[in-house]
Amino acid sequence: MPFPHLPRTRTDPRRRTVLASALGAVAVTGCSSTSDGESSGGSQAAFQRVRARAARDSAGLLDRYDATIAAFPALRGRLAPLRAEVARHADAFGWTGEKNATRAKSAAGTASPSPTATRPASERDALAALAALERTLADRRTAAVLDVPGEPARLLASVAAAGAAHVYLLTETTGTSENGAEK
Repeated sequence: MPFPHLPRTRTDPRRRTVLASALGAVAVTGCSSTSDGESSGGSQAAFQRVRARAARDSAGLLDRYDATIAAFPALRGRLAPLRAEVARHADAFGWTGEKNATRAKSAAGTASPSPTATRPASERDALAALAALERTLADRRTAAVLDVPGEPARLLASVAAAGAAHVYLLTETTGTSENGAEK
Protein backbone atom coordinates (compact mmCIF):
# COMPACT_ATOMS: atom_id res chain seq x y z
CA MET A 1 0.00 0.00 0.00
CA PRO A 2 1.58 3.32 -1.02
CA PHE A 3 2.11 6.00 1.57
CA PRO A 4 0.13 9.19 1.04
CA HIS A 5 2.16 12.31 0.34
CA LEU A 6 2.10 14.76 3.19
CA PRO A 7 1.86 18.42 2.26
CA ARG A 8 4.91 20.53 3.06
CA THR A 9 4.17 22.99 5.80
CA ARG A 10 7.40 24.91 5.37
CA THR A 11 7.16 27.75 2.84
CA ASP A 12 10.71 29.12 2.97
CA PRO A 13 13.39 27.63 0.70
CA ARG A 14 15.29 24.65 1.99
CA ARG A 15 19.04 24.73 2.50
CA ARG A 16 19.53 22.33 -0.41
CA THR A 17 17.52 24.62 -2.69
CA VAL A 18 19.67 27.62 -1.83
CA LEU A 19 22.91 25.69 -2.26
CA ALA A 20 21.71 24.19 -5.55
CA SER A 21 20.82 27.69 -6.75
CA ALA A 22 24.27 28.95 -5.80
CA LEU A 23 25.90 26.05 -7.63
CA GLY A 24 23.67 26.73 -10.63
CA ALA A 25 24.81 30.35 -10.68
CA VAL A 26 28.41 29.18 -10.65
CA ALA A 27 27.74 26.78 -13.52
CA VAL A 28 26.04 29.49 -15.57
CA THR A 29 28.89 31.94 -15.06
CA GLY A 30 31.32 29.22 -16.06
CA CYS A 31 29.60 28.85 -19.44
CA SER A 32 30.62 32.25 -20.76
CA SER A 33 32.28 32.35 -24.16
CA THR A 34 34.73 35.06 -23.09
CA SER A 35 38.24 33.72 -22.66
CA ASP A 36 40.71 35.00 -20.08
CA GLY A 37 42.63 36.98 -22.66
CA GLU A 38 39.59 38.84 -23.97
CA SER A 39 38.43 42.10 -22.47
CA SER A 40 34.91 42.16 -21.08
CA GLY A 41 34.79 45.69 -19.76
CA GLY A 42 37.91 45.60 -17.61
CA SER A 43 41.68 45.76 -17.83
CA GLN A 44 44.42 43.81 -16.11
CA ALA A 45 44.97 46.75 -13.75
CA ALA A 46 41.27 46.81 -12.85
CA PHE A 47 41.39 43.08 -12.20
CA GLN A 48 44.40 43.48 -9.90
CA ARG A 49 42.60 46.18 -7.88
CA VAL A 50 39.42 44.10 -7.62
CA ARG A 51 41.38 40.95 -6.72
CA ALA A 52 43.40 42.73 -4.02
CA ARG A 53 40.27 44.23 -2.49
CA ALA A 54 38.44 40.89 -2.62
CA ALA A 55 41.40 39.22 -0.90
CA ARG A 56 41.46 41.86 1.86
CA ASP A 57 37.69 41.67 2.28
CA SER A 58 37.77 37.87 2.53
CA ALA A 59 40.59 38.07 5.08
CA GLY A 60 38.63 40.64 7.09
CA LEU A 61 35.55 38.42 6.94
CA LEU A 62 37.67 35.49 8.09
CA ASP A 63 38.80 37.57 11.08
CA ARG A 64 35.14 38.39 11.84
CA TYR A 65 34.28 34.68 11.81
CA ASP A 66 37.22 34.00 14.15
CA ALA A 67 36.15 36.77 16.53
CA THR A 68 32.56 35.52 16.54
CA ILE A 69 33.62 31.95 17.25
CA ALA A 70 35.93 33.18 20.04
CA ALA A 71 33.13 35.25 21.59
CA PHE A 72 30.47 32.54 21.20
CA PRO A 73 32.10 29.07 21.23
CA ALA A 74 28.68 27.40 20.98
CA LEU A 75 28.47 28.68 17.38
CA ARG A 76 31.68 26.89 16.32
CA GLY A 77 29.88 23.91 14.78
CA ARG A 78 27.54 26.11 12.78
CA LEU A 79 30.18 28.60 11.63
CA ALA A 80 33.17 26.31 11.00
CA PRO A 81 32.08 25.19 7.49
CA LEU A 82 31.31 28.77 6.45
CA ARG A 83 34.61 29.99 7.89
CA ALA A 84 36.50 27.29 6.00
CA GLU A 85 34.84 28.37 2.77
CA VAL A 86 35.74 32.02 3.41
CA ALA A 87 39.37 30.93 3.97
CA ARG A 88 39.30 29.16 0.58
CA HIS A 89 37.93 32.35 -0.99
CA ALA A 90 40.78 34.41 0.49
CA ASP A 91 43.27 31.89 -0.91
CA ALA A 92 41.57 31.93 -4.33
CA PHE A 93 41.96 35.71 -4.45
CA GLY A 94 45.65 35.35 -3.60
CA TRP A 95 45.65 36.32 0.07
CA THR A 96 49.12 35.68 1.48
CA GLY A 97 48.10 35.46 5.14
CA GLU A 98 49.54 38.64 6.59
CA LYS A 99 49.15 39.38 10.29
CA ASN A 100 45.63 39.77 11.68
CA ALA A 101 46.05 43.50 12.32
CA THR A 102 46.74 44.03 8.63
CA ARG A 103 43.91 41.72 7.52
CA ALA A 104 41.13 43.92 8.80
CA LYS A 105 42.51 46.94 6.95
CA SER A 106 40.98 47.35 3.54
CA ALA A 107 40.37 50.03 0.95
CA ALA A 108 38.41 53.08 2.07
CA GLY A 109 34.75 52.34 2.58
CA THR A 110 35.17 48.68 3.35
CA ALA A 111 32.37 46.97 5.19
CA SER A 112 34.64 45.04 7.53
CA PRO A 113 35.58 46.97 10.63
CA SER A 114 38.05 45.51 13.08
CA PRO A 115 36.55 42.37 14.61
CA THR A 116 37.27 43.70 18.09
CA ALA A 117 35.52 47.04 17.45
CA THR A 118 32.21 45.96 18.97
CA ARG A 119 31.15 42.67 20.48
CA PRO A 120 27.57 41.65 19.75
CA ALA A 121 25.43 41.17 22.84
CA SER A 122 24.07 37.77 21.82
CA GLU A 123 24.63 34.88 19.45
CA ARG A 124 21.67 36.09 17.42
CA ASP A 125 23.22 39.55 17.05
CA ALA A 126 26.58 38.00 16.11
CA LEU A 127 24.95 35.89 13.38
CA ALA A 128 23.05 38.92 12.10
CA ALA A 129 26.29 40.96 11.96
CA LEU A 130 28.03 38.18 10.01
CA ALA A 131 25.07 37.94 7.64
CA ALA A 132 25.11 41.70 7.06
CA LEU A 133 28.83 41.65 6.28
CA GLU A 134 28.43 38.64 3.96
CA ARG A 135 25.55 40.43 2.18
CA THR A 136 27.57 43.61 1.72
CA LEU A 137 30.55 41.71 0.31
CA ALA A 138 28.35 39.61 -2.00
CA ASP A 139 26.74 42.77 -3.36
CA ARG A 140 30.13 44.43 -3.85
CA ARG A 141 31.52 41.38 -5.66
CA THR A 142 28.45 41.08 -7.86
CA ALA A 143 28.91 44.70 -8.95
CA ALA A 144 32.64 44.17 -9.55
CA VAL A 145 31.97 41.30 -11.98
CA LEU A 146 31.35 43.91 -14.68
CA ASP A 147 34.82 45.42 -14.16
CA VAL A 148 36.90 42.31 -14.83
CA PRO A 149 37.28 39.91 -17.76
CA GLY A 150 36.68 36.16 -18.18
CA GLU A 151 37.87 33.82 -15.46
CA PRO A 152 38.29 36.51 -12.76
CA ALA A 153 34.65 37.52 -13.35
CA ARG A 154 33.56 33.91 -12.95
CA LEU A 155 35.53 33.65 -9.69
CA LEU A 156 33.91 36.83 -8.35
CA ALA A 157 30.46 35.59 -9.37
CA SER A 158 31.09 32.23 -7.71
CA VAL A 159 32.25 33.80 -4.45
CA ALA A 160 29.35 36.29 -4.53
CA ALA A 161 26.91 33.37 -4.94
CA ALA A 162 28.56 31.57 -2.02
CA GLY A 163 28.27 34.73 0.07
CA ALA A 164 24.56 34.95 -0.74
CA ALA A 165 24.15 31.34 0.35
CA HIS A 166 26.03 32.15 3.57
CA VAL A 167 23.58 34.99 4.26
CA TYR A 168 20.69 32.56 4.01
CA LEU A 169 22.40 29.96 6.20
CA LEU A 170 23.27 32.57 8.83
CA THR A 171 19.72 33.96 8.95
CA GLU A 172 17.91 30.63 8.50
CA THR A 173 17.28 29.90 12.19
CA THR A 174 18.03 33.18 13.89
CA GLY A 175 14.42 34.31 13.78
CA THR A 176 15.19 37.34 11.64
CA SER A 177 14.79 37.95 7.97
CA GLU A 178 17.71 39.08 5.83
CA ASN A 179 16.85 42.75 6.40
CA GLY A 180 16.90 42.28 10.18
CA ALA A 181 13.11 42.36 10.73
CA GLU A 182 11.46 39.78 12.96
CA LYS A 183 9.97 36.78 11.15
